[in-house]
Amino acid sequence: MLMVIDNVLSKDEVRECRRHLDQADWQDGSHTAGTLAAGVKQNRQIDANATIAVELGNHIVRRLGSHPLFISAALPEKIYPPRFNSYSDGGHYGAHVDGAVMPLPGSHGTLRSDLSATLFLSEPEEYDGGELTIETAFGAQQIKLAAGDLVLYPSTSLHRVEPVTRGTRVCSFFWIQSMVRDEGKRSLLFDLDQSIQGLTPRQPKADPDILQLTGVYHNLLRRWAEV
Repeated sequence: MLMVIDNVLSKDEVRECRRHLDQADWQDGSHTAGTLAAGVKQNRQIDANATIAVELGNHIVRRLGSHPLFISAALPEKIYPPRFNSYSDGGHYGAHVDGAVMPLPGSHGTLRSDLSATLFLSEPEEYDGGELTIETAFGAQQIKLAAGDLVLYPSTSLHRVEPVTRGTRVCSFFWIQSMVRDEGKRSLLFDLDQSIQGLTPRQPKADPDILQLTGVYHNLLRRWAEV
């Protein structure tokens, strides 16, 4: 399931975020790539341990924690601390698949990457190129969103960032381990949850059909969740 989630950050939050990022120390992004990915990665990143990266990443995670559509779609168990990258002057990231299991910074734990996320921090008119191209069962989907919007997609997907030929593309990116690792089951739960939320305002309080559907949702989640 590929999903666009609007307004994860407001325009004011994006401007404040960019103000800090514009003053940050950017480094060659190939240093954080795996053996195969290093050959196709040309961008810049901020050191994940830099104070500003940690503070802005925590702010993004807090926003996600109160975003009902993100919670419904991802059913997050763990979120990898958001990182920040920048593409300009032909910068790109060739076709790759994200690593399956990642060590969590500052702990002895790991994260299974079920979902990948890119949060756009540049407006589309600020740069040319830079589309996030995701291979899906229905063909390649090109994503270029407004600043503050996020795309969520399966980490199993082959994807790439097209060359940026003008301007600068700034984004945050991270991964999610879902309580429900199976994409098909997670999609069914999302559809059911969205139907319940759509029906609830139109029905009387304590409507028995809504209560039954809610019970079905939670019993399926109870059966499928790995927590």
